[in-house]
Amino acid sequence: MTKEGKIKIGISIGDINGIGIEIILKTFSDKRMYDFCTPVIFGSNNSISFYKKILNSNIQTHTITDLNTISDDKLNVMSCWKENVDITPGKSNEIGGKYALISLNAAVKALKVGKIEALLTAPINKENIQSDDFNFAGHTEFLEAELKGESLMILMTDELRVGLITGHIPVADISKTITPKLIKDKVNTLYQTLKQDFEISKPKIAILGLNPHCGDKGVIGKEDDEIIRPTIKEIQEEGKLVYGPYAADGFFGSKTYKQYDGVLAMYHDQGLAPFKSLSFGKGVNFTAGLDKIRTSPDHGTAYEIAGQGKADESSFKEALFKAIEIYKKRLNYLKLNENSLK
Repeated sequence: MTKEGKIKIGISIGDINGIGIEIILKTFSDKRMYDFCTPVIFGSNNSISFYKKILNSNIQTHTITDLNTISDDKLNVMSCWKENVDITPGKSNEIGGKYALISLNAAVKALKVGKIEALLTAPINKENIQSDDFNFAGHTEFLEAELKGESLMILMTDELRVGLITGHIPVADISKTITPKLIKDKVNTLYQTLKQDFEISKPKIAILGLNPHCGDKGVIGKEDDEIIRPTIKEIQEEGKLVYGPYAADGFFGSKTYKQYDGVLAMYHDQGLAPFKSLSFGKGVNFTAGLDKIRTSPDHGTAYEIAGQGKADESSFKEALFKAIEIYKKRLNYLKLNENSLK
């Protein structure tokens, strides 16, 4: 933390041709934000200046080359490259991916050595960032490889937290990927994060089924009866409050999710499609299960509006507040439990 006790939040800029820098600048144009954290953008002064001109922004920035020279009350810009970059808002190209990765690598390096306390990532393009140095389906998989722990993608608001049993994998691979061990591992990760990061002493978790109507007793698939139900029963015997499987359509349609602290969906769109229908623009992506805190907004690069001053910073701002909140709760949890009786 800084000398004022504020958390240092590192921010990777994402695709420079997307809305990442724009929502960063809009967020910190409100000077009250500096009361909550000390932000450090990993990018370049030129790229920030480009979007400041578009937004006609007079926000004060503090360009640094050493993370020991951070200013507590300005938008710090950690200089990760010096060359002028050809920024073309709204265009997906190799340049956008290249500098998104430079920013991300620099931010993660600082996170690993404790120069920043939490990471907030602006959106990347999962296609143009691919290279010899980045061969991952997204931020979540990359961070799991770089940090300690086993990741769990959680999309969340104050009343809904949806985690994924399987993440960024093809639909054709979902059923053969789901095993009792994978389900147990994801339940354990969600259970632990609800305790340490959200201060829920006895989490109540719902698990969704894989097939329509949870298979209708084998008529529409056997995985729910042969894999998911027995695994849930075994987890319940450990004393955890885990229930299901639930058919996803009725579960979300009837708002049954409000009865649970967390929900585990079997695959990406099963959980994220209803989540974004209910909460788009207000949600936060949190990578649970790792030894460091990372959040992001619930949207992508939004090329269609990039560079037009139209981007809404609400989700990014919420991701910032959640990173601060989760960091503090985890720190408090670890302090309370570091001398617990065995």
